[in-house]
Amino acid sequence: MADHYQTLGVDRGASSDEIKKAYRKIARELHPDVNPDPAVQDKFKEVTAAYEVLSDPQKRQSYDMGGSGFGGGFGGGGFSDIMDAFFGGGGNRGPRPRMRQGQDALIRVEVDLNEACFGTERDISVESAVACTKCNGQGSADASAPAMCQVCKGRGETQQVQRSFLGQVMTSRPCSACQGFGSVIQNPCRECAGDGRVRARQNINVKIPAGVETGNRIQLAGRGEVGAGGGPAGDLYVEIVEAEHPFLIRDGHNLHLAIEVSFAAASLGTKVKVECLDGEIEVEVRAGTQSGATIPVRGKGMTRLRAATRGDLIVHVEVQTPHKLNREQEELLRKFATARGEKPGDVKIKGLEQGFFSKFRDAFGR
Repeated sequence: MADHYQTLGVDRGASSDEIKKAYRKIARELHPDVNPDPAVQDKFKEVTAAYEVLSDPQKRQSYDMGGSGFGGGFGGGGFSDIMDAFFGGGGNRGPRPRMRQGQDALIRVEVDLNEACFGTERDISVESAVACTKCNGQGSADASAPAMCQVCKGRGETQQVQRSFLGQVMTSRPCSACQGFGSVIQNPCRECAGDGRVRARQNINVKIPAGVETGNRIQLAGRGEVGAGGGPAGDLYVEIVEAEHPFLIRDGHNLHLAIEVSFAAASLGTKVKVECLDGEIEVEVRAGTQSGATIPVRGKGMTRLRAATRGDLIVHVEVQTPHKLNREQEELLRKFATARGEKPGDVKIKGLEQGFFSKFRDAFGR
């Protein structure tokens, strides 16, 4: 017995939508009305049988456990499901409503690091579908209600009989005269052409909470596209894009800052003033600080989303080596080396390392 999954060309973990899509694609190519070859008709039967099993959760489970998957014939509505999958029925019979749910909308808003940390408000301009004010979303230029479609008699669909190897098959398609609504607006609104909505720009105030970062989305319920026929609006999603800061690098809740200090300052210790999101603060560089050392400053990082706490500011220190010394400076440095017991040519072998700044920036993708 052929493998049903191979017959439809799908994986065993395929979803029901993937199975349905695969069947419709193959069936359209193999249908007897398109290709009357008897050999092709046998293949069509095989594909149809595979779809009947895999489209039914219980039959599919039985098949995956080693059974045939069939409960006898086309029982349980299997045949109608197959015809729906091929001819596009999907079980949605009858006229479709004019009033429909509106679509969601997405807009991206850029914020700087300070705004991302402490939160802000932003007025944004959004162009979307809004209810037509001329017809109040009804689509008609006057107060008259839509009239029944004379082509489909209000059913919203028309039927057609086709011949196949299974005999005569009746298919249903949306009525082309009323687009499946079952009714026709006799005097459409000129502003919206009967749709009940128009494109317009509106200003919306958005409150951006503290702690957001790139990729976070703020949902504004009911501020998206208004649905056709005066239907309810979808939601508006505001996606945050965080702008790059000139000298602070964000890593989750922590911020990183690189500073350079002189050889003497690192050796003797000093206090330096640095800029952070809270303004200017003082940081202590302890005596003997080595190049590449880090100094954590608690609570000066990013605000945690939906929390009152903040991460840390991590200050990275690079010690500058003096160069272009004058004679007096060279002599003092030699005396310093002699006092420490250092000899010319002394070296300590270490593993090769990248420069500090290149390592620092590579770690954060800069």
